[in-house]
Amino acid sequence: MPPRSNPTLRQRRLGTELRRMRERAGYGGSELGRIVGISPAQVTQMESGRIGISVNRLRTIAAACHCANPPLINALAETIGERGQGWWEEYRGSVSSHLLDIAELEDSAARLITYTITFVPGLLQTDAYAASVFARAIPPLPHHEVDVRLDFRMKRQQVIRAGRAPYAAFIHEAALRMQFSGPKVLTEQLEALIKHSETSEVSIRAVPFDIESLPGPSENLIYAEGAVPELDSVQIDTTHNSLILDSPAPLASYREMLARMASVALSEEESRDFIRQIKKEIESKHG
Repeated sequence: MPPRSNPTLRQRRLGTELRRMRERAGYGGSELGRIVGISPAQVTQMESGRIGISVNRLRTIAAACHCANPPLINALAETIGERGQGWWEEYRGSVSSHLLDIAELEDSAARLITYTITFVPGLLQTDAYAASVFARAIPPLPHHEVDVRLDFRMKRQQVIRAGRAPYAAFIHEAALRMQFSGPKVLTEQLEALIKHSETSEVSIRAVPFDIESLPGPSENLIYAEGAVPELDSVQIDTTHNSLILDSPAPLASYREMLARMASVALSEEESRDFIRQIKKEIESKHG
């Protein structure tokens, strides 16, 4: 079978974990290949996600690399057993690979945590709010591309609607007040947030302007917990695309940031009241 031209996020992450096993064992690619009976080129392609491996080969490599972490090995074996394409593959060629990766990251997460400072999290946006965000792009997006992105974003929200993974959102007050298309769209969005917060699957906690210090980063992010902590990932918005980080050091840093965020954010009940108050202020001002 020829190498894959577009390995998925899951396939690339499996390769990354195999490379980490090898490096922790102190092996080069050629040395590992000799030990397990494959060529150095196969090791390289395996670690880039361009070729697949069996569960048996995974366990052989883990043993050769003296990996004494059964939960991680079992979690990786589960990813190998996953078959079929995700719904997002229907959009390949229509949206960027960065967006496809985000959808796959969300779909495979055991738990999702988001922090936003500029807009309401995409997984909680209304149609009108999301369309207004896309319409503000510079340079402007063509109408058909706005439509595709809107459709894609709404389908991403099925991970929340289906309740497949618990979801916690920290939303800065700036995001709660930012208007992309006038007060009506914003107040409808705030009302939708209030309704989301009343469900058992979604936790929404507001981060007001008047906290003593902001423990979080200056960018919007998604923290996706994996089946084991080693398989966690964090996605960060950047000016032109996004980054997905999965190395131990940045993951530890973002875990600490989110723990501090939880210590200063309003409670869920306080956050509902806070959002209601902002909605009331906007309606009073523009009513």
